[in-house]
Amino acid sequence: MGILLTLVLAGEAIFMLPFTIARAFRPTFLQVFDITNLELGECFSYYGAVSMFSYFFGGPLADKYPARNLMAVALWITSLGGLFMATIPDQNTLVTIYAFWGLSTVFLFWAALIKSTREWGGDAFQGRAFGLLEGGRGVMAGMVGAILLLIFALLAGNTHTPEIERSHDSFQVIILVTSAVVFLAGVLVWFVVPKGNAATSSLSLPKPAEVLEVIKIPGVWMQALIIICAYVGYKSTDDFSLYSYEVLHFTEVESASVSTFSIWLRPIFAVLAGFIADKYSGVNVIKACFAVMVIGSLLIFSGHFEHQALVVLIIFTATLSGVYGIRGVYFAIMKEAAIPIVATGTAVGIMSVIGYTPDIFMSPLMGYLLDNNPGPLGHQLVFLVLAGFSFVGLLVSFIFGYWTKKHSAS
Repeated sequence: MGILLTLVLAGEAIFMLPFTIARAFRPTFLQVFDITNLELGECFSYYGAVSMFSYFFGGPLADKYPARNLMAVALWITSLGGLFMATIPDQNTLVTIYAFWGLSTVFLFWAALIKSTREWGGDAFQGRAFGLLEGGRGVMAGMVGAILLLIFALLAGNTHTPEIERSHDSFQVIILVTSAVVFLAGVLVWFVVPKGNAATSSLSLPKPAEVLEVIKIPGVWMQALIIICAYVGYKSTDDFSLYSYEVLHFTEVESASVSTFSIWLRPIFAVLAGFIADKYSGVNVIKACFAVMVIGSLLIFSGHFEHQALVVLIIFTATLSGVYGIRGVYFAIMKEAAIPIVATGTAVGIMSVIGYTPDIFMSPLMGYLLDNNPGPLGHQLVFLVLAGFSFVGLLVSFIFGYWTKKHSAS
């Protein structure tokens, strides 16, 4: 259990610098770096472009080397990027840092984490294994998010300096604290995770013919499409704090609180989805989650509740139940997708290359919609995009369910 908890900590810490800070403190992030939503989206796009290559080549790597070595090094070099970010560089340097993170957070890390989790869960408990991983990461994100929010609120509350200067100095502290957490997570991984705890370290890298065999599995492609649609939902949560700030007219601290609260919902819905998936079916849980996401995003798109903050927060919560529920189980259906466990690393690499393409296009798209449609309209369009992808995901999950029944029958 100690190893699993360490994997949970590492699995969340690795993404705190590139994602958590920008999500929880988006209005402040834009102000301090003096960039637009589109320019921030460009940073995420460069991250996504580099990570696509990292997913593919990092998958086979996870079948050869120990998780401890891969993950610890990844965490340490990721934390170095935070030190550069804390200098509040210009846009070009910020883009370079995000591109660097696209390599450091994925190439050495991601597939090793997923394969280790699949093996830990065995055949009978895939749902709860990935649900606990995602849920545990949510608890970690919530705890760190709450601490960062408290630090930011205390520092930003200093009335002896101008508001812009307070935000600048406070945000630098937030970045440095987060970098320290990431570095210490790497130290913990090095001392807690056994050196040989990486899946199958004695295996050679898969041959091209073996990779081709995995590519030929239809379930790999359908699972990848499910991940794309689900990940669009996750990327859309970046807009929750900005929506609260610009549409609901919350303060910077209040809007950050909305994001932090949403992070705390992640472990609840992810773990719940995992246990339900083991009892019933992972694909049925995914269907239900996509349906909730379609309804919730369309309600926000309608614009009928812009002056009813409580109603909007309830809709946000319902939508997040779908977003986080799917994240808790979309890797738990690999057995249903007919993916051999020995090919997990390679399959995860292939699915991730496809499934995480929203890292490339979603943030720039959101930035374009928000910057070119000021006010509530831009946010409504973001949720319309979410509704469209959620509907596609719902259709694919029904097709996947039909295919798995047909495949198992044959």
